[in-house]
Amino acid sequence: MSADSLPSLHRSGQSAQRDPTAWQLAPLPAAGDLATAEAFCRDVASRHYENFTVATRLVHPRLRQHLANVYAFARWSDDLVDEASSPAEAARDLAAWRQGLEACFAGRPDHPVYVALAETARQTGLTIEPFTDLLDAFEEDRAFDAAGVAVRYVDRDAVVAYCRRSADPVGRIVLALEGCRDAALVAMSDSICTGLQLVNFWQDICRDRLAGRVYLPRDDMHRHGVTEAMLDAPRAAPPLRELLREEVAWARERFDAGAPLANVAPPVLRPAIGMFLAGGRAVADAIERAGFDTLARRPTVGKWTKLRLAARAWWSLQATPHAAVGGPS
Repeated sequence: MSADSLPSLHRSGQSAQRDPTAWQLAPLPAAGDLATAEAFCRDVASRHYENFTVATRLVHPRLRQHLANVYAFARWSDDLVDEASSPAEAARDLAAWRQGLEACFAGRPDHPVYVALAETARQTGLTIEPFTDLLDAFEEDRAFDAAGVAVRYVDRDAVVAYCRRSADPVGRIVLALEGCRDAALVAMSDSICTGLQLVNFWQDICRDRLAGRVYLPRDDMHRHGVTEAMLDAPRAAPPLRELLREEVAWARERFDAGAPLANVAPPVLRPAIGMFLAGGRAVADAIERAGFDTLARRPTVGKWTKLRLAARAWWSLQATPHAAVGGPS
């Protein structure tokens, strides 16, 4: 899934018109040298997600290649599930990809993405755990797909546990690129990333439903009298709108809990974190403006709003001591 607020590394569900896969975005290089592998990762990141380019302009140039390497890994991993012809094929491909990840962190990368990621791990000290967490989330989606389970999580705790694997590792990786592993800051990052995943879920209810996936907590649906059949309607019924009003408020609580991170994270990361946070809140606002009806139309953040958020983050960057980076290009 890709929330409009950040370069999310997990894409929930499908749409009628599929995005190109990671291996379709750029030719897979035959050579195994680092420069070629890094160029491939940059191509995958920049060609798929426009916000990636904006976001990376808000961090120091030394981090941009690392972010591209991480993005390429997660995008490739996600496509192995969402683009597979069957859950069985996805299972085989994910298992082989996981073996490649283990080889990568053992110093034996055997794929261009892993050649680039191995260099990132060498330079920054990244560990394998957040990457295996992401693969666990993709495998979880695959297993639910194979079992034909639509409403996947019984309550909010179960949804948060999924977000801990599907979204929170992204923030943890970004903090770790700057050597930040402070438990309090990681908790704030987790709150922001979970909030971003939640607003993406509520934004993409229709898309996810088409893919046979429902991320609304089952007990919340029952409490509001929302049935699966209501998710197939052309417009959201009043009970579904009230449910989404409550779920959006939950996402906003996650944003509020993580908001201090934009002021206490490593300085070079603060503008990008602030932009992601503001972007997530903008998606929540867009859902509210739509009357909490995300079936009739997918609420999005307009281009001018995105530019305004990016500009605000850029100016905050200029006011941050020791955090200046190269300007947008």
